[in-house]
Amino acid sequence: MRPATPCDHPFLLGDMRMSKSIAIVGASTDRSKYGNKAVRAFKQGGWTVYPVNPSADEVEGLRCYASIADVPGPVQRISMYVPPKVGQRMLADIVRKSPQEFFLNPGSEDEQLVEQAKTLGLDPIQACSIVNIGLRPDMFPDE
Repeated sequence: MRPATPCDHPFLLGDMRMSKSIAIVGASTDRSKYGNKAVRAFKQGGWTVYPVNPSADEVEGLRCYASIADVPGPVQRISMYVPPKVGQRMLADIVRKSPQEFFLNPGSEDEQLVEQAKTLGLDPIQACSIVNIGLRPDMFPDE
């Protein structure tokens, strides 16, 4: 039996043996925004990426969805890049998607959102989802 590696730890890098899919809530066409950097990072990491933003048709060459409910099929991970008040209105749709992981990136979380998510059965991870897959936001230029 081989020793465990960082890739074996689901919190650090997710389960890399499964098809990796992510909905990025608050995906942005502005390359300086973390919601855009996340789209690029997860694309580079080989994930199937579903950008979610009702104000965009496309982000980084990918079709953009107006809501979580519009994203086709199940997603392994949902990653938030919207203010907490906006995120609270999306929790019911997130619960219906049954993600294995639900990330609240810095700035998208507050105590009320976290408690509401837990009450609905979600287990929010308060961390940078880009760093979680072994990349850094500064690896993706603003231009």
